[in-house]
Order: sequence, then C-alpha cells, then structure tokens
Amino acid sequence: MKNAQPLALAVALILGLWFGRGCGGWSGGGEASSPVAFHGHWNASGDQARLLNVLHRIEDLYVDTFDRSRLVDAAIEAMLEELDPHTVYFSGEELAAMSENMEGNFEGIGVEFIIQDDTLMVVAAIPGGPSEAAGIQAGDRILQVEGAPISGPELTNKRVMELLKGPRGTEVTLGLSRRGRDFQVHLTRDRIPIQSVVAAFTMEDSVGYLKAIRFAASTAQEFEEAMAFLAAQGATSVVVDLRGNGGGYLNAVVDMVELFLDEGQPIVYTEGKSSPRRTYKTRRRGPYVDWPVAVLVDEGSASASEIFAGAMQDNDRGLVVGRRTFGKGLVQEEFPVPGSGALRLTVARFYTPTGRAIQKPYTAYEDDFDVRLASGELYHADSMPLVDSLRYVTPLGREVFGGGGIAPDVFVPWDSASTSAWVSEWIWTGVLRDAVFDWMDGHREALSACQKPSDIEALPGWSAGVLEAVFAKAEEDGWPWREPSEEEEAKLRHRFLAQVVRTLWGESASYEVLNQGDEGVARAVHALLEDQPFVHVEGAVSLGLTSNDINSNKEEHGF
Repeated sequence: MKNAQPLALAVALILGLWFGRGCGGWSGGGEASSPVAFHGHWNASGDQARLLNVLHRIEDLYVDTFDRSRLVDAAIEAMLEELDPHTVYFSGEELAAMSENMEGNFEGIGVEFIIQDDTLMVVAAIPGGPSEAAGIQAGDRILQVEGAPISGPELTNKRVMELLKGPRGTEVTLGLSRRGRDFQVHLTRDRIPIQSVVAAFTMEDSVGYLKAIRFAASTAQEFEEAMAFLAAQGATSVVVDLRGNGGGYLNAVVDMVELFLDEGQPIVYTEGKSSPRRTYKTRRRGPYVDWPVAVLVDEGSASASEIFAGAMQDNDRGLVVGRRTFGKGLVQEEFPVPGSGALRLTVARFYTPTGRAIQKPYTAYEDDFDVRLASGELYHADSMPLVDSLRYVTPLGREVFGGGGIAPDVFVPWDSASTSAWVSEWIWTGVLRDAVFDWMDGHREALSACQKPSDIEALPGWSAGVLEAVFAKAEEDGWPWREPSEEEEAKLRHRFLAQVVRTLWGESASYEVLNQGDEGVARAVHALLEDQPFVHVEGAVSLGLTSNDINSNKEEHGF
C-alpha cells in the first residue's frame, strides 16, 4: 500500500488542479485574476491535457460510483499538503465558525455553558448580552427552551447552539432553575461581543496588566479602551501578556503597536515572490509613547503576537520577556471557492523592522514543543537556536536574531512544576470546573457577601472544602483518586479560587488570582520597576541599553 501512495497523491493533485480551474489565481495586486489569466500559467498541450485525460478516464471507466464532491475535497487537501502548513482549504461550515470567532461577535442570547449530568448549566452570562441584562447567573440550569424540555442524554453542544443562537431580534423563552427555584426568562437575541482583551487591571506601583488572547476585528478597539482604563486607574507602565496568543488580523496588531510608537516608525513589512514589499509604519504619535512596556511571550505566541513583540523589540521600545515565540510569519489571503468554502493561501512573509523573517523552517513544526523540551531551550536561554549569520542590529545597537520566532530580552524558564500533572488532570477532565459549580451551589449565600478573593478564602472550611468538592466530583465521574502532596493541594486551591472568582466577578478578576506566583509576570514587573532599562527622550520612552549591556548577562536576556 505504501508504494501506491505517491501515485494516489499525484492523481489527487491533478484532479485538484483540474477541478480548481476557473477559480481564479492570485495576482500581485492581491485580487483574483480572471480564469483566462489563471489558465495562462498552464501548457495547454501538456499539463491541462494530462489533467483532462485522467479525469475523463475516472469518470468513464472507474469500476464503482464515487462521490465527486468528496473526491474534490480530498484532491484539494492533498494538493495543499505539498505547500506550507498554513495554506489550507475551509468548507463553508468551517469558514463560518472561524469568521464568527475572528469578527468579534455572534448573534444569540449571550451565555457560556457546559453540559453537566445531561443538563445545560450556565458558566457565565457574557457582559453586554441579553442574558446578563435579564439577570441570568452562573450556575443557573436551563431546563426548557420555548416550553420544550432539553435535558437528557441526547443533549449535545451542537443541539444547544441550534436552540440558543439565532438572528438578532428574534425572541426565545427559557425555563431555568436556580437553587431549586424554577422560573422563566423571555429574551430577545442580540449581537454578542467575543472579547479579545480578557484582563485589564493595575498591579503594584502603577504597573498595568493587559491580557489579549487573539487579534480579531475588534481587538484594537478593545486594547485601546483597556489602555485608557489603565491610565484612568493611575498606571504609567504596562505588561502586555501575549502568551498563548496564536495571532489573527494584521490590521489589529498594527493599530495596537501604533499606540506606543512615534509617527513614521516601522512596524512590520511583508514580501513574497508575487507580492511586492509593503511596509507598515505608524501614522501618528501614539498616546503611550512615554510608557515603559514589557511584552510577555512564550512558545505559543504566534503570528500577530510575534509582529507586536518584534516591533517593540526592533524599535528599542519595549522589553520582550519569556521564551522564544512559535515562529509563524506567513501572510495568508483568502479566496472564495465556487460552491462552498475558501482557500487561505500563503502569499508573503512577515519581516520585523530590522529585516528578520519571523517564519521558522517548516520542518520545525514536527513535535515543536517536544524538540524544545529535549534541547533544553525551555529551561536555558543559551539553548535557543540563535544563528550568528542571522544576527541583526537595532537602532540602539542591540543584537537581535532571526531564524524563526522572536527571542526574548529577558528569559523566563518554563516552570514544569507550576501546575502538576495531578492538578492538570482535574483541569483537563473538567472535574475541577464541575466541582466549583457544585461547591458554589452550596455556598451562594456566603459568597454573596464576599467582595474580594481573600473573603472567599476566609470562609469557614475553605481549605478542606476545596479538596472535598474535587474528590466528590472525581468519585462521581469515576476518575481514580490519590491523596495529593501539600504542594499539589495548594495549587489545586489556587486554581479552584481563580475559577470561583471568574464565575463571580469575571475573567479579568480571575487573572488577578492566577498572576499570583506567575514567574513571567513577576519578571516583567521586576524589569520595569527594578532594572529600569528605559530612558526618556523628547517626551518618549525607549530602551537605554546598549548591546554590551544586554550581552553581559546571557542567561538573563537570552542573547
């Protein structure tokens, strides 16, 4: 069978090209060209004839009937496997789901939910949505939709979405249960925002903290509003947390970086074989040019996150703190495919202001985290694959490196013990989340008087109650249990508290809990307050470090 694979792949590629004729090709201007222009790339007596010959033979003589649509999908997927990992084809359904997430809103009643014991439970009412306005709370059970019961083993996430989502302006009546009391709520569906900036608060000594989890259509506006909020709270510097942020829209990150740079400074440029170089520069003087900035990144920070970090680093504007980023620096354009779906095609690469290519070699995608772990890169700065031939220099003379990803100025080793495997198991299985809801159900009255996390920890029986709640849920769900170590129990209580806080006061408040003991946040704050590497010049802030200063501590800064 193995020997047949190349032939099968070749046939699939041929069929994929033939079926795709007329879809249009990509031109240098970024627009779809006409079918004539597309076919102009073919040799009519060669490639096209071979494609038609194979197709006709299959259609006329193949032993069995076949699903033409499925063959087309298989052909397209096989063809794209020969290209880079980010050139992909999406069906119409996949495209709609992704678009909803990246456009920053959807239409429905506005709740986060889980299915627990065959019953739909509200995790949170999304701020600004109809459910929040109607007083729906975390822990409420939705038992009926339009008078019809929905609980039971046949309840699935897909079924819930079908029932609760719907066009803006449509109405729905829900039957709910709260602590044994049944009641009804009548809602009018509306546009529900999907937040990108999930946390914004001020820490010690006027240091602000922002957590962005994606770069969607609304992210730049959310980010600017969050920065204004921090300024109003008295913040004068900021930690921008992009750890685990896989990226998104280029326009979003350009607008966000612009807040911190002076007019005319470069942010990023793109270039490809058929895509002329295009440089993105700031169009104004940013309102926060006088704020010291630290950007938190890790191996999960990709694409737009890397553009943000690279721009701050290459303009000597902010410190990058953490570990080397993922290394995804490819530009995709989206082209509709007749019938259904779209082709997301890589057309160029991203380069930082100093000329570094963000993209890593495609071969480095295989088992990336395991490779970094085995090489020691996650633990030691000098294990990062920094190549002398890809050495670049910033305006202040600092050395930065290309070759894939953004290497940090301040290295933070991966803390493999920060969440033990024992605690992680309860997080992954959902036991911790479900245990929190059960525990909160039994403590609603006491929790209503709590104003801050320490009030929750002061509740009678808190420490023992957490462990008991998780043990009870694990036993109920049939998961094996062992007694935790003292350290594991402390970590479990910490995550449990963060989940309770999230349910009571929102996601931003939960990060205030999670950041306690977070080494990356601590190092970023220390860099801003203690190392004080920034200087003020003409009302703006930049790094005052020279390349010699940075290189004097290789383990600290990662160079």
